[in-house]
Amino acid sequence: MDQRYRAMTLDEQAAARTKAIEDVLAHPEWTLAQSVRHLRRTMRLTTRELAQLSGLSFRTVQNIERGVTEGTVASMNALLGLLGLKLGVVRADDSER
Repeated sequence: MDQRYRAMTLDEQAAARTKAIEDVLAHPEWTLAQSVRHLRRTMRLTTRELAQLSGLSFRTVQNIERGVTEGTVASMNALLGLLGLKLGVVRADDSER
């Protein structure tokens, strides 16, 4: 938990996760970097904490947030999976082509 904030109760943590998810789903125009940064900040995590929780390196998370790299599908799923989200590639319907 980011030390700039007071510790959140479990109910507050659940509400923050829900808000973070709803915000990202409501803004499909956001880049992956913007989405990851918003998720981290809304949940009051430091970059280092998010890296540890996701199993990614600090530098990888930092580079994704800064837009230096888009990350791989696997690295994005490690980050998004913390919230029960998943990034994937799906086949377009014939009507979408």
